[in-house]
Amino acid sequence: MPVLPSTADYQHLFLHDVPMMDVRAPVEFGQGAFPCAVNVPLLDDRQRELIGIEYKNAGQDAAIALGNRLATPEIRAQRIADWQAFAQAHPDGVLYCFRGGLRSRTTQQWLHDSGVTVPLVQGGYKALRRFLLDTLEQRCAVQPLILVSGRTGTGKTDLLQQIGHAVDLEGLACHRGSTFGYTTSLQPPQIGFENALAVQLLKHAHRHPQQPLFLEDESRLIGRVALPPVLQEAMKAAPLIVLEAPLEQREERVVRDYIQAQRAAYDVAYGEQAAERFAEFVLHNLDRIRSRLGGERHQQLREDWQQALQLFEATGDTAGFRPGIRRLLVEYYDPMYDYQLSRRSGTILARGEADLLLQAMRQHHS
Repeated sequence: MPVLPSTADYQHLFLHDVPMMDVRAPVEFGQGAFPCAVNVPLLDDRQRELIGIEYKNAGQDAAIALGNRLATPEIRAQRIADWQAFAQAHPDGVLYCFRGGLRSRTTQQWLHDSGVTVPLVQGGYKALRRFLLDTLEQRCAVQPLILVSGRTGTGKTDLLQQIGHAVDLEGLACHRGSTFGYTTSLQPPQIGFENALAVQLLKHAHRHPQQPLFLEDESRLIGRVALPPVLQEAMKAAPLIVLEAPLEQREERVVRDYIQAQRAAYDVAYGEQAAERFAEFVLHNLDRIRSRLGGERHQQLREDWQQALQLFEATGDTAGFRPGIRRLLVEYYDPMYDYQLSRRSGTILARGEADLLLQAMRQHHS
């Protein structure tokens, strides 16, 4: 029997975005995977469950025998065809299962017997995940950070995108970070978010050693995913730059990002149901902060925005949202942000509008 190729160079895999074929069951993949991985399973969820029960009750040999019985010629042919398609599309790809054991070896052998050879990852998903967790710990301990702070609507994400030494935490979380920040994309599972974040930190350290990394000044939660505790601790002591913008510009950006762009995304995601789903999105998120707004203010804003939604859907005119957006910025978001900033221990390096701060950010990488 030939010795088939394998790799334990986890850093190379992540730095170079090597395509990975994850042969775990879909339920395992859904709990957390890697940015360049696709799920092409050996076993479906039900088969995995049955084999797991057999292993528990009768041992490994019995579980393997059951697996062979479940792998009918039709199923085996389909699995091999799916794996071959991955290998053809990604000739530099690798494969893994949970521990780099029986499932990945079986997949690799069936593929090899069909004339295709794909390296497997030693230690599988578990080893890759351990590598990223260690990377997260190590990078948060030594990576210089500078946080971009600012009131809602100042354009922090826009600013970060103009400099190459940044990680977009909200982009990784598929969430804009505010009450109205939900997107039509599902947020990743916590493990998937942590994996993607660790890969970004690894790439920054490799490409820009010793250079500060810019992050948006986020709270613990971005939607439903949480910043890892080690990153939270590192961010607490990090210096800040504070982005400022006139209220009119902030209002305009909120309209653009949270009304117009979101509504366009709903067209793509929901088709004929887009208007109804978007109205639910807007009003539900307003309802989520009812207790903080107070009943009377919440009710008035809700009535105003119900009318604004009708006008917007009929004509595309966003004017009906603007008084409420301005009121939320001035009466809700700004006081909350100012209070949070007053409690920060990090030094404020600079504050001002985008052009000034962009110049200051680039000086740190000159």
